[in-house]
Amino acid sequence: MLNITGLTKIYGDKRAVDKLSLHIAPGEIYGFIGHNGAGKTTTIKCCCGILRFEEGEVFVDGISVKENPLECKKRLAYIPDNPDMYEFLSGIAYLNFVADIFGVPTKEREERIKKYADLFELTSDLAQPISAYSHGMKQKLALISAFLHEPKLIVMDEPFVGLDPKASHMLKELMREHCAKGGAIFFSTHVLEVAEKLCDKVAIIKDGKLIVSGTMEDVKGTSSLEDVFLELEGDGNV
Repeated sequence: MLNITGLTKIYGDKRAVDKLSLHIAPGEIYGFIGHNGAGKTTTIKCCCGILRFEEGEVFVDGISVKENPLECKKRLAYIPDNPDMYEFLSGIAYLNFVADIFGVPTKEREERIKKYADLFELTSDLAQPISAYSHGMKQKLALISAFLHEPKLIVMDEPFVGLDPKASHMLKELMREHCAKGGAIFFSTHVLEVAEKLCDKVAIIKDGKLIVSGTMEDVKGTSSLEDVFLELEGDGNV
């Protein structure tokens, strides 16, 4: 679903991402771990066609992000760590705007908006302007907009930040449901306990370079993911 090969992104004389290769298959929840500044967000933005990159290739559902970014964007949803929205719009107007962009028919959008807004307990607030929303409410709205057009790939940058425990639980359930239907999810997080319980596979990155990747069992062995991460960090590898 997402194939990253030799991805390199350079800012001046700094390699923010250095020849990184990963493969996220249909049905997989793939966690992306690293300290601040490791290159997670840069990698994610390159995968979504937001940032151009100097070397390598990224394929979404077999389509090159370099050669056909628009077709790739039709197949994915991206949630940044701090969603920027048109705050003069109401919540429902924003969701209809997103549905229009992705060509979601009226009946389907109404059913999906109701389903996800009810799940995230945002239904009663959809008529309010986004400018009146808390950070957590904006995060919920961004999540609803991501699931709205049923993308094949969902890419998220720190999706659990700002969510209350109930919303976090709901997001985990929706992530599992999405992948059970053949979709894929690639997300970064600092919440290692969540990643350990939720992810099928995980990758750890430092200074733009991939340190380790594989199934959760292979990466953590008999330890916890947190222990592995801290051990690698203590060795100067993370």
